[in-house]
Amino acid sequence: MKKKSLVIVESPTKAKTIGKILGEDFSVVSSMGHIIDLPQKKLGVEIEKDFAPEYVTLSGRQKVLTELKKEAKGKTAVYVATDPDREGEAIGWQIKERILKDANILRVTFHEITPSAVKEAFKHPREFDTKMVEAQVGRRILDRIMGYFLSPLLWKKIARGLSAGRVQSVALRLIIEREREIQKFVPREYWEMEAELAKGNDKFLAKLDKIDSQKAEIGKKEEADDLCGDIKGKQFVVSEIKKSEKKRYAEPPFITSTMQQDAFNKLRFNANKTMSVAQGLYEGIDIGQDNPVGLITYMRTDSPRVAPEAINEVRSFIARSFGKEYVPEKPNYYKVKKLAQEAHEAIRPTFVSRHPDSLKTFLTPDQHKLYELIYNRFLASQMKPALYAVTSVTINAGKYQFNATGSTLTFSGFTAAYNRNGEDEETEKDKAKKNVIPALAKGDILELLRLLPSQHFTKPAGRYSDSSLIKALEEDGVGRPSTYAPIIYTLILRDYVRRIKGYLNPTELGFMVCDLLVEYFPKIIDIKFTAAMEEELDEIEEGTLGRLKVLQDFYTPFKASLDFAQANIKKEVITTDEVCAKCGKPMIIKWGRRGKFLSCSGFPECKNSKSITTGVKCPQEGCGGELIERRSVRGFFYGCSNFPKCRFTARTLPESKE
Repeated sequence: MKKKSLVIVESPTKAKTIGKILGEDFSVVSSMGHIIDLPQKKLGVEIEKDFAPEYVTLSGRQKVLTELKKEAKGKTAVYVATDPDREGEAIGWQIKERILKDANILRVTFHEITPSAVKEAFKHPREFDTKMVEAQVGRRILDRIMGYFLSPLLWKKIARGLSAGRVQSVALRLIIEREREIQKFVPREYWEMEAELAKGNDKFLAKLDKIDSQKAEIGKKEEADDLCGDIKGKQFVVSEIKKSEKKRYAEPPFITSTMQQDAFNKLRFNANKTMSVAQGLYEGIDIGQDNPVGLITYMRTDSPRVAPEAINEVRSFIARSFGKEYVPEKPNYYKVKKLAQEAHEAIRPTFVSRHPDSLKTFLTPDQHKLYELIYNRFLASQMKPALYAVTSVTINAGKYQFNATGSTLTFSGFTAAYNRNGEDEETEKDKAKKNVIPALAKGDILELLRLLPSQHFTKPAGRYSDSSLIKALEEDGVGRPSTYAPIIYTLILRDYVRRIKGYLNPTELGFMVCDLLVEYFPKIIDIKFTAAMEEELDEIEEGTLGRLKVLQDFYTPFKASLDFAQANIKKEVITTDEVCAKCGKPMIIKWGRRGKFLSCSGFPECKNSKSITTGVKCPQEGCGGELIERRSVRGFFYGCSNFPKCRFTARTLPESKE
């Protein structure tokens, strides 16, 4: 039987899930992402003609294009059901305008791939949103202009194969600036003083807070020892007791950035892995009788909004599972940040009745972990606050004032489903919970059991992780939900940064690239400038700003910086003391796809080159070689200079035996 309608989506998995839902009257095919885009080997933007883009069929996509045209032939309707964001709108628009011009094409969007959501969406198809398309085209042109003109400058100055980007370069700048803060940081010693006190058989800890009504500051061990000697002879008297109730409120359901942050903090997933796993949960998982079904809503979103029917469903579920006392009188609503795409929903489970435990056999371990995180966060977002009974005690010992705080959970609230805190914050909470304050009264005299001075050193801000970098970019207004994971991936791919034990460490190459861009393009990779540009792109989508104006406002200062850089930039030559074994000229340091290496300064007449060794001897018995940093598709490792005779490899550099 000939199928009446064609549905076009981006991925084969999504096509399979939607095909099962729509049934035999629909043929569902995948475009495999973009088919039409700017050309790969030239600018593809006519700057003098109002930045007109020159679109072409992407290499290797001709077969898909031919297949789409064939499938569309004779169909009564063609539906484009690509993702409900700018990128999805643009993919669909290109198909409509450049591939299937004469077909009756309608746009269908949904934020979850479930039978009810998909069928409802197909009852209400719409025209394409040209403002969304304009915003995506503007973003694409901006990124192309920057990449096309900046990358050759990096090649000229440093090495071929490098790249720069509008958001990527700002992210690199943040990482580099943080690293320089760490390098300059000088630790400062300080001491803290706790007293273990008792009333009868009950013990608790109090911390020294003030000396002679001034904030207690102890700089060295000698000062701490002197204080201990003086305090030991004092009488400890309770001077004030305060009791209060504190509330901890649930966080909103996940948006893209907070999901990536929590997946790193709790599961140690990097941003790319988080988005890959989430994509699978969104596009459809075979869970038995239901066949493939989307388990979460669309995972690229900056809006915490939740559909009313989903709120009603989760409130009923909370009442059944936890008790009515956990359900707030009115639903919890969360503030939507400026220019967030409010039509989108937060990331949530499509059906609250599908508990993570019931799906364990159908999901991979990683899918189950992320689904459970999303599920529990959504439940918690519609629950009452947690309540704590807090006791604060002030204790005087002569001129010394000690404070003690203890808290007891009196109502678990949202924490029954999900605890939002990261490990560091949770440790502090645990301390307060464990420090149970006994029944005390003003004027009580306490027994001093012992004084506990402890040495500490101030620490610099930590290196960025995927989580903290995404948070910083989001707070600065740089980038959008779809860009965070690809940015970090690109920085690592280019070897500007390396992920070591979960944290982003800039390389020597990263420093060089960043410093060059800051020197020649200070405004273009300025955080505030990039954030303002991001807002302007959002305003194109809102219809309050034209694409041409945004591009002109960007290009004028960019062109001035570009002209200056092209006239003044020179190849950086780093000479070494080593001489070429073939011609005797000095060897210089160059960068290639596998990192740094030594090259003859007489190149191209002399093509001699050699790897730069780490100076660490190969651990293999009798080898005599030295370890060299090498790069593979799996990342960096250390291999022997005598390869292939010696095949020793290691992920970390062994300690030198010398």
